[in-house]
Amino acid sequence: MKVALVGSSGGHLTHLYLLKDFWQKHDRFWVTFDKEDAQSILKNEKVYGAHFPTNRNLKNLILNTFLAFKVLWKERPDLIISSGAAVAVPFFYLGKLFGAKTVYIEVFDRMDAPTLTGKLVYPVTDKFIVQWPEMKKVYPKAVDLGGIF
Repeated sequence: MKVALVGSSGGHLTHLYLLKDFWQKHDRFWVTFDKEDAQSILKNEKVYGAHFPTNRNLKNLILNTFLAFKVLWKERPDLIISSGAAVAVPFFYLGKLFGAKTVYIEVFDRMDAPTLTGKLVYPVTDKFIVQWPEMKKVYPKAVDLGGIF
C-alpha cells in the first residue's frame, strides 16, 4: 500500500509523524511546506514541497491544486492521511478522483467547533477521526478515538 501524508509544517506535521508505527511499514511520501522543521524531521523521506501560506490564500490554493494533480498522477497513493491544514483540501478532492481512500484527523485542540479544513474535507473523507466525544455533534459520521497523539 502506498500512503500520502499531507499536512502543514509545524504541529500538523508533528501529528502525522507521530503515526510512525503505521506509516513506516508502507511505501510513502509526504506533502508539506519546505521549512526547517519539515526538512529536519523528514530528511530521509520522499517529500513534495507545498506552496504556503495557505490560510485563505487563493493563489496558493490554486498552486497546490496543480501540485496535487501532478503528485497524485505520479505517485498514485492508495491512502491519503492528513491532520490539516488547508494543503489537505486539494489532495483529498483530487485524491478521490484518483481512487484513493482518505483519512482526516481533526486536531486535538478542537473540542466542540470544526476547523475550516475539517469542514471542507468532511464530505469526501472515508474515515474522519475526532479526539473528543463532543465533536461527534459537529461531525456525526466521525470516529472518536480519544486523544491519539
